Amino acid sequence: MLGGMQDWPLRVMRLLDHAEREHGSREIVSFYAGGEKVRSDWRGVARDSRRLARALVRMGLKRGDRVGTLAMNHGRHLLAWYGAIGAGGVLHTINTRLFDEQLVYIVNHAEDRVLFYDKSFAPLVERLKPRWTSVEHYICFDDGEFDALLAGESDDFAWVEGDEREPMMLCYTSGTTGNPKGVLYEHRSTVIHAMMQISPDIFDLSARSVVLPIVPMFHAAGWALPFSTAMVGGKLVYSTDYTPAVMCELMRDEGVTHTAGVPTVWLALMQHVEATGAGLGKLSSMHIGGSAAPRAMIRYFTERGIRVGHAWGMTEMSPLGTVGAATGDWDELSFDQQLDYMCKQGRVPFGVELRTVDGEGRVLPRDGQSSGRLQTRGPWIIRQYFQDSNGPIIDAEGWFDTGDIAALHPNGVLQITDRSKDVIKSGGEWISSIDLENAAVGCPGVAEAAAVGVYHPKWDERPILLVVKREGGDVTPQAILDHLSGHVAKWWLPDEIVFVESLPHTATGKLLKTALREQYRDYKLASAA
Repeated sequence: MLGGMQDWPLRVMRLLDHAEREHGSREIVSFYAGGEKVRSDWRGVARDSRRLARALVRMGLKRGDRVGTLAMNHGRHLLAWYGAIGAGGVLHTINTRLFDEQLVYIVNHAEDRVLFYDKSFAPLVERLKPRWTSVEHYICFDDGEFDALLAGESDDFAWVEGDEREPMMLCYTSGTTGNPKGVLYEHRSTVIHAMMQISPDIFDLSARSVVLPIVPMFHAAGWALPFSTAMVGGKLVYSTDYTPAVMCELMRDEGVTHTAGVPTVWLALMQHVEATGAGLGKLSSMHIGGSAAPRAMIRYFTERGIRVGHAWGMTEMSPLGTVGAATGDWDELSFDQQLDYMCKQGRVPFGVELRTVDGEGRVLPRDGQSSGRLQTRGPWIIRQYFQDSNGPIIDAEGWFDTGDIAALHPNGVLQITDRSKDVIKSGGEWISSIDLENAAVGCPGVAEAAAVGVYHPKWDERPILLVVKREGGDVTPQAILDHLSGHVAKWWLPDEIVFVESLPHTATGKLLKTALREQYRDYKLASAA
């Protein structure tokens, strides 16, 4: 024989084994609403996950059975992740912000057999329990029931082994139109994804990292941070309270170095810091995803010495696709040029391939100018939705259509220009609602903005800008137009600016453009009269 390497399946529980063996004393901190702070470590997580896995097997859980969680970010939820997977089950994290009908649909569609939930969701559970047809066991995390379950079990348990391509996690899309769709992650794809995340160009994680995930654990596998942090043995800090005051306190008291969340969270944090003078402690790395980050936000944190990683991805991508890592010529760029780059969605890591195509499917050049439908493929990219009779959703070469409109630059940088359904087409040309919104948020006095296209008899569509004022702000339409004039083409300027009290969001914090388009479908422009 010529020789070769060992057969060592890439199974998720090997991440926890590593964290226990090599970083067992590294802390896991949970801060609960009301002020309670609970401390554990990776050794304790591994021990209690084995106890939970034993309990699940005793309940009759079989390989591949789904285990649902309806919970916020905390250590007990983390135990449910590893305990369910270690028992051979498929973890199903349920988005707590979905409507009742969507929650009924996904639990029944997933055929969850066990459901773990926070006490705060008990009224919801009691309301929907009669309609959930597959759930056999309901276990509350924080009324003593979960702790009693663990206390009654031995930690003498060997993880259920199997092929690395077996499923281990199920996440559903937000479902802004139609029913949510399930995305089934595999052991192999998840471990490879975690290996990519820890690199300096992506999340830059190490044993020294103290990670405060603001992204909910139910949103796209919590951006997979529970897996990548275990891989390096970092400290995890969880909180069920995302108010800016609590976040600043945790950052200071726990020495947080890394955090990740959606732009709406960071807007609130910026306002709190400005109003109170609160510090951000040792924070050195912040990743922003879920929707595009405004330039003003990126500048704000960068000027305070915090590395901002603008990230793009989706549930169908496990979820990470690109991150704004520094380019080879970074030190030669001016600060404004660096900001220009950071406002884009960044570059792909090894394991992700991207291309853009036109309406006829022709591959477009990577010239930074040609926009088209963004497609992707790779080892952690979806092939087919869970229990979907329509079959694979990729083409013959493995490309998945993301639904985004984008341009690829010569240096490999991705720039999302819009969602295919959100792009505004005026006079045969595209206007990026994302660019309009991000530019508007940079105007003093603007808290949030949404651009939608409305009917125009000459131009087909023209943009209007819906604006939420900052608290105490007194911004005017003309001030916003004057600000936009320095950032976008003149023909992009909105025909009208409408001030609103609030804007609707999806369950994952993105602007709910479907609702806005419906609401303003019959809007009459004065310029169209």
